[in-house]
This record gives sequence, structure tokens and C-alpha cells, in this order.
Amino acid sequence: MGHAGERLLMAHRSAEQMQELIAKADVLLDALPYIRRYSGKTMVIKYGGHAMADDELKESFAQDIVLLKFVGINPVIVHGGGPQIGQLLKQLGIESQFVRGMRVTDAQTMDVVEMVLGKISKEIVSLINRHGGRAVGLSGKDGELIHAKKLTVETQEAGKIGKVDIGLVGEVRAINPAIIESLDRSDFIPVIAPVGVGEHGETYNINADVVAGEVAKALRAEKLILLTDVEGIRGADGTLIPAIDVDRTTQLIRDGVISAGMIPKVECCIEALRGGAQKTHIIDGRVRHAVLLEIFTHEGVGTEVVRQPTRSAVARKRVGR
Repeated sequence: MGHAGERLLMAHRSAEQMQELIAKADVLLDALPYIRRYSGKTMVIKYGGHAMADDELKESFAQDIVLLKFVGINPVIVHGGGPQIGQLLKQLGIESQFVRGMRVTDAQTMDVVEMVLGKISKEIVSLINRHGGRAVGLSGKDGELIHAKKLTVETQEAGKIGKVDIGLVGEVRAINPAIIESLDRSDFIPVIAPVGVGEHGETYNINADVVAGEVAKALRAEKLILLTDVEGIRGADGTLIPAIDVDRTTQLIRDGVISAGMIPKVECCIEALRGGAQKTHIIDGRVRHAVLLEIFTHEGVGTEVVRQPTRSAVARKRVGR
């Protein structure tokens, strides 16, 4: 190839590279209205599922959280750890028992729960900090962040309703948001393990979705985002529902369309909305940068659950995906 041909090829490559750079600039400009709208707002993100197990997804999640902080949004992370807890219990020869999907937690199991959640919290903090953020790990016992009480579970057997003691499993009595707000003001990112403290200093294991919803209520968060291992809420025909209001969600539960493990997640969203959160989202945590895609794009990567139908929700339904 002669000099003229080489120069022409270089010019062609430069034009392609320039178009790629322009496309990147367009992406940033598309996100600008969302950045402007949400700057200074608080978003509670429940981190769990496959996103906590896959190394690539872990990295992308940490990057998402750091970017949110740098554009002025205050992310608050609540993480789970059920599979990891179950794995360690099995290694230790401690049998796991469940009642209505909740792990029976005696004192020995509680020790394992706290150990595993502490390890997970440190890993999340380390990932976020490595990408330029300033994260701080918290247990719900720190600063009495999560006030809890013993969870009472009712079961039905042979037509009779009875109560079952499942040990140190709790429910949220109150959230003390002072420590979270203090960290937000100091540009730290709170990473919360779902463990609460009882009236007499007891330690309780609490469902992470429930804790995330209660934290969102206490902070009157702009958004509650639940990362899951499914695409979102599906309708009776099996298609993904991009946006849905509380009344329709309740009807789908009654009709059995929303069932099994999706019910507590949807109920968590509904409770958060009723308690003061502005919007809630159930998104596919298996998608890289799922948090950014849900917040900064019109289409999103899951289902948006809102109090009442809005213009934005209707538009989002029309776009579909």
C-alpha cells in the first residue's frame, strides 16, 4: 500500500473513532436530565442475588455506586447474604431449617449470620473504595440504626392456626436515620447489614428487602431499588411490565399472577411507597451496570412500581423492552 493509501486509511479510522467519541458524548447528554433531577436525592439500593456472586457484576455495581455519588446522588446500600450464610452453615455441619421461607435462627446460627454479613459488608466497602468512593460498613446495631423486635410467625396445620418460634428472626420496629444522614453529609456511602437490635440488646436477623424498604421510608428516599435475579414483574401473558401502579400490582397478587418469591419484594415496594419513598424499582441485577441503566435511561432494566399512574410511567410502558 502506498503513502496515499495509508493516509486515507488513517483518515477513515480517525473518522470512525470520532463518531465513537460523539456517541459517548450523546450518552452523557441523554443522562443529563436525570442527573439534574436526582442530584442531592437519596436512593436506597438493596444489593443481592447473582450481582453479589459474579466478579464482573460486583465490579460494575461498585462503579455504578461511585458514579452516583460523584454526580451528587446519595446512594445507601443494604445487602443480603442468604446463600453465603447457608453455605457456611453447611460447611460447619449446622442444618438449616426454614419456616415460610425464613431461616430458623438460634444463637449459634446468629453468630454465623453476623460473621458472614460482616465479611460481605467489608467486601462491598472495599470494592467501592477501590473505585474511588468512600464507603462505610454498618450493622443495624451501630448507633441503634435498626430497632427490631421478635418476628411472630403464624402457620396453619390441620385447619388450626398456630404460632411458631423461629428464634432470633426479627422485624423492624423503627429506623434511626441520623447516622445515615450524617454519613451522607460527609460524602460517605453507607453499606448496611440487615441485623437489628432489640429492646434488651438482643440481636435479630432481618430480611434484607424489608430493611431496605424501611430505610427508604425513614429517609423518604427518591428511589428504592431492589436488585434481583429476574427481569422484573411479568403480566399474565408472561411479558415484562415496564411500569405498574400499586392498585394494579395488588390485583396481580390477588389473581396469582405475582406469586412465590416476588410477592414479598412487591409488598416491600408498596410499603415503601406508602411510607414516603417516591418511586420503587425491581430490576435485573444480572445485567452489567443495571443501576445506572435503571436511573439514567428512559427504558430501564426492570419494573418501576409507583403509587399512581403518571405520565412518565405511561410513557415508559409505551416504550417497553
